[in-house]
Amino acid sequence: MKILIIEDEPQMLENMRETLEKEHYTVESASDFKAGLNKIGAYDYDCILLDIGLPDGNGLELLIELKRQDKADGVIIVSAKNSLDDRIEGLNLGADDYLSKPFHMAELHARVKAVIRRRNFEGSNFIEIGNVIIDPESRSVSIEGQTINLNRKEYDILTYLVSNKTRLVTKTALAEHVWGDYIDQADSFDFIYSQIKNLRKKLEKASISIEAVYGVGYKLDLNA
Repeated sequence: MKILIIEDEPQMLENMRETLEKEHYTVESASDFKAGLNKIGAYDYDCILLDIGLPDGNGLELLIELKRQDKADGVIIVSAKNSLDDRIEGLNLGADDYLSKPFHMAELHARVKAVIRRRNFEGSNFIEIGNVIIDPESRSVSIEGQTINLNRKEYDILTYLVSNKTRLVTKTALAEHVWGDYIDQADSFDFIYSQIKNLRKKLEKASISIEAVYGVGYKLDLNA
């Protein structure tokens, strides 16, 4: 799952990043309003952690922009402001939750999990598609009750494709979602091809398969 943190306090941002990366999320960050605006305009996220009090703008304006672009990203407002008016305005603008500073990182993780579960998996603790069951909590995948061993990137690719099971996912979107900010370090998509190849082998007994759309990307075949 891919997270965006929009936070101008460097230490807070780093603490949040470290916590979420330990839980195997792909984490990107923006330290001001302009950088946050560029990020949400260019990419999709499973959850955005949004500070209201940014140095060059009001974080609530980013919520308005998400709504204007018809984005489905989950949003948790993370702010030192704790007034009822701020909470109500943020929720009315489409935020999923509001977390007041200071907070424990364990609570942050729990809130993120809850938002992602509601947004992507209709509130279920498990994702079931055909004879494949995915457990996001343990990051495990089973086929007809038998656990298959996936590395971190294989798991992230599978869950992203499942989350977009009715769509064609471009190679660029897949790379950006799974590899995040580090995608700029890659000079080709060869790393995606190798992960997809290995994942297909592990899904041989599954009732779903990964179909390549030449020159564009990948989509799930739900009737494999």
